Amino acid sequence: MKTKIGSVKGAREFYPEMMALRNWLYTNMRAASQRFGYQEWDGPFLETIDLYAAKSGEELVKEQAFVFPDRGGDLITLRPELTPSLARMVAARQGQLPRPIRWWSFGPFWRYERPQKGRSREFFQWNVDLLGVDSPTADAELAAVSATFFQLIGLTPGEVKIQFNNRRLMDAEVSALGLAEKKKDVFRLIDRRDKMTPEAWDKYAGDMGVSPEQLTGIKTLLAGMYAPRNMGPDFARQFDGLYPQLQKKYQVPLYPFFLDGVVNHPELTLPDGLHPTAKGVDRIVRGILPLVMTWIGPPLSSPSSSSKKTP
Repeated sequence: MKTKIGSVKGAREFYPEMMALRNWLYTNMRAASQRFGYQEWDGPFLETIDLYAAKSGEELVKEQAFVFPDRGGDLITLRPELTPSLARMVAARQGQLPRPIRWWSFGPFWRYERPQKGRSREFFQWNVDLLGVDSPTADAELAAVSATFFQLIGLTPGEVKIQFNNRRLMDAEVSALGLAEKKKDVFRLIDRRDKMTPEAWDKYAGDMGVSPEQLTGIKTLLAGMYAPRNMGPDFARQFDGLYPQLQKKYQVPLYPFFLDGVVNHPELTLPDGLHPTAKGVDRIVRGILPLVMTWIGPPLSSPSSSSKKTP
């Protein structure tokens, strides 16, 4: 009797109906990206592990990457993210690429994690990258690209929220808790909150040296129970004023997504500013990162990724 050989654990199989859905999402991602002048690009699926050891966190290299030796003895990995490849490719043509650089891509990535509902070891990600700009206008533009995509696929402001992150804000708040020397560990702790039970998460925090009082402070920060010192009315108005400009320039109805989806919903706002989110903060270089956005209902694919980078 022949042994049945299944697919690799965590790998994706796309039957025609799922391939049609994937292509539909891709078509709308491309339309949203191109509407704002972004050019499509891609990097290799295979990279040397040295690239990520230099550019990414230790956890990704030692625990999350698929690593194997090639026949020449070099350690190769299936790409777990795209930013290091992007940095290398831009650096290789540093003097030839006009600024700002607007690139986008959509493709598969792999991380050696425990497969779970809505998250497998192989996942697809939409990357939208704007390089060479250090301005809140760039942050608003990236959020506008995402809002346009949601509009194209038929979602409404009531079904989507856009959260803004600020690395300097999180640095300050974590330092105020007496955890300045453990910032990387704390950011990793925050990223794992949705992946662990509350009991396991509390124990994980204790194991890394976070006291009960400090853990309470982290939970308070994440819950948005007080207005962080670095965020206030000026911050909110700064973004509020940019959206009419983008709406006029690109002829897309961005305003409802921003005002209804971010500013007016009590659960997404603080009394004097936008609600911060700490998700992914350990991967932010600087500035305010428009993070994506929560689906209501089961995920259709991995969340998209938007980033602003200023080399």
